[in-house]
Order: sequence, then C-alpha cells, then structure tokens
Amino acid sequence: MKVIVLGSSGSVGAPGNPASGYLIQPSNGQSLLMDIGPGVLAKMQEYQNPNDAHMLFSHLHPDHCLDFPSLLVWRRYHPTAPAQHRNICMGPHHTPIHLGRLSADIPDEVDDMSDTFDFHPWRIRHPHPIGDFTVTAYPTIHPIESYAMRVTAPNGRIIAYSGDSAYSTELIDCARNADIFLCEANWGKSCDNKAPNMHMCGQDAGIIATKANAKHLILVHIPPWGDPIGAMEGARQHYDGPISLSYSGMEIPL
Repeated sequence: MKVIVLGSSGSVGAPGNPASGYLIQPSNGQSLLMDIGPGVLAKMQEYQNPNDAHMLFSHLHPDHCLDFPSLLVWRRYHPTAPAQHRNICMGPHHTPIHLGRLSADIPDEVDDMSDTFDFHPWRIRHPHPIGDFTVTAYPTIHPIESYAMRVTAPNGRIIAYSGDSAYSTELIDCARNADIFLCEANWGKSCDNKAPNMHMCGQDAGIIATKANAKHLILVHIPPWGDPIGAMEGARQHYDGPISLSYSGMEIPL
C-alpha cells in the first residue's frame, strides 16, 4: 500500500506539479482519491485507471475540484473502458449542485452525477467506511465549508490530510498518531502578516505535527510563488520527526 502525491501545488497548478490531488492505493481493492485539482486527472493516468477510485473532497475551491468534470467524461464516455459501476463520492453538502453546474451543458442546469457516483455528505467526526478504508472528516477553518480527513487503512496505518485550513485544534485530533500527515504550509516559514483564517505556515504545521505525535510530516499546498524551504525551516523549529516537501509523483509506502 502507498500514498502517491499526484499534485500538491497551492492555489494554482505549477510547472510539473498539478494542484491538489492525493491517491491512496491499497495492495488490493479500489483506491481513494483525495481532491482532484487542475492537472490531477492526467497525472493519475500514469498510475492507474481513473475509474478505480472513490472520490473524496476536502472542499470545493477550484484548485481542489476542477478536474472532476473531466473525470465524469472519462467514467461515462471512455470508448473501451467506461466505469462499470458507481463509486462513492464524499464531500461538502452542496457538492452535487456545485460540481453539477460545472459539468452541465446549459448554464444554471445541474448535471446529475448519480449515474456514476454515489454521493454522501461528510458527517463531522463520524467514521465513514469506504471500501476497505475508514475515513473521518474534521471541520477546518476556511472561507467555505471545508474538511480535513483521517484515513485508516486496512493494515491499520493512518493517513491524515489537513485540506486547507488556518491553525485549528481539530487538525491535532485528525492527525493524532498518524503515520503520514499531509499538512498545508501555504504561508512559508512564519505566519507574520498572514491573512486571518487563511491557510497555515510551516511553523503551524510543525506545532500540529508535534502535538498530534504524527510520525512523518509532509508539507503540501505551497504555491508556485511560495517559499518551500522556509516552510520546512519553520516546521523544523517545532517538530523533531521526519519532514518532507511534497512533489508530483512522490510515493510514500505504508
């Protein structure tokens, strides 16, 4: 089993790094795809059939969801291998309407995804069985309805993903004893002059990882104009465990 970073650029895609998309591949069975920002579907094709994954949304800002209409095209209209069954889709309550408008043919129409996805809204701190995994969503601080995710794998390993958030104690619970903590560090080294309730810096990520006793901190969602080295330095000030900078194609075995 492994986690594959398909894309981890923050806010927009970067050269060689799509926006947010994280693939959890089990040894057997269907994968989980956490977010599907611009460029993620193309990268996913390097690793597996895009039909063979359940879809999980942290939130519906464009850099986390804009490849979803293209995924519907793949699932419905692939000439030789369309999807053979429905997969689960989890996300904010208004996901079917928001994304249905993106994939509809007529303005203000809503494309019904229920032919190919079985949608369920997140229930906060409720364990959702999805295939062989269990996924629990935690609320985050962001301008729209947003969630972090805690994924428990069949082998007992735990993957935590912050989604987009300002510092929150909810993230500590989400990442508690996680084997991998994918945590945003959009703001670089420190949070000086940071917009309120918007994203985190490396120092925030390090503090949360330490309080949660996470085993491996992986910094994500750093924009092309960001400061990845500073984000790592900030995290290191507060966290003594292994820290990695994410990149497209990064594989983390579990």
